[in-house]
Amino acid sequence: MKLTDKIAIVTGSGQGIGRDTALVLAKHGADVVVADMNMEAAGNVVKEIEELGRKAIACKVNVADKEDVNKMIEQTLETFGDLDILVNNAGITRDAMMHKMTEEHFNQVIDVHMKGTFLCMQAAVLHMRKKGKGKIVNISSISAKIGNMGQVNYAGAKAGIVAMTKVAARESARYQINVNAIQPGFIDSDMTRAMPEDVRQARIKEIPLQRAGVPEDVAKAVVFLASEYSDYITGTVTEVAGGRSM
Repeated sequence: MKLTDKIAIVTGSGQGIGRDTALVLAKHGADVVVADMNMEAAGNVVKEIEELGRKAIACKVNVADKEDVNKMIEQTLETFGDLDILVNNAGITRDAMMHKMTEEHFNQVIDVHMKGTFLCMQAAVLHMRKKGKGKIVNISSISAKIGNMGQVNYAGAKAGIVAMTKVAARESARYQINVNAIQPGFIDSDMTRAMPEDVRQARIKEIPLQRAGVPEDVAKAVVFLASEYSDYITGTVTEVAGGRSM
């Protein structure tokens, strides 16, 4: 699955799934725009990509801000002259039980996940339509299917991303732009490692493959959906969850 000289934007790529996605795309030959709010973290990822022999730039972006998103696309085109792949990964959590959740925290999660995904797709598609080709991968969550307690905002936003993916895929198909979504399951991360160990082990027991996923598991799925091997795949949702929701 070669991505030699393809240009990719990965939002929220300063750490976690986004970081691994940026690195695995680079390992397969892509040059990467490392888009994140944390420029120090983004800069570190840029260095890692450059050590792999690929080009990369750090770009500070608030995906919920239209002006920021447009500047990100402009910076990408000015630096690399093209855009082939967009990975909408940026996200936040503001967990609370529904009766305790504040309107502010509800809105923040919806803005970053749903509005951010919309704004980035909108801006990228305007360029991709002109060239008649492109790949967009949106990161949803298995929470959109099973509804984790305390995540009415997050699960709702991630379910919305699935619906937006399907609409964008239908609207973009005539321009040979593929739009797909991935739903990660229980992924080993700073957040999940902070769980009480008994809770963490209980979650892992729910997974048929009997292990937590790692960010690279998600990144590998992104590479497939960003490559020519997925040219006849659009509007789909791929679970990377070890079989958890079977």
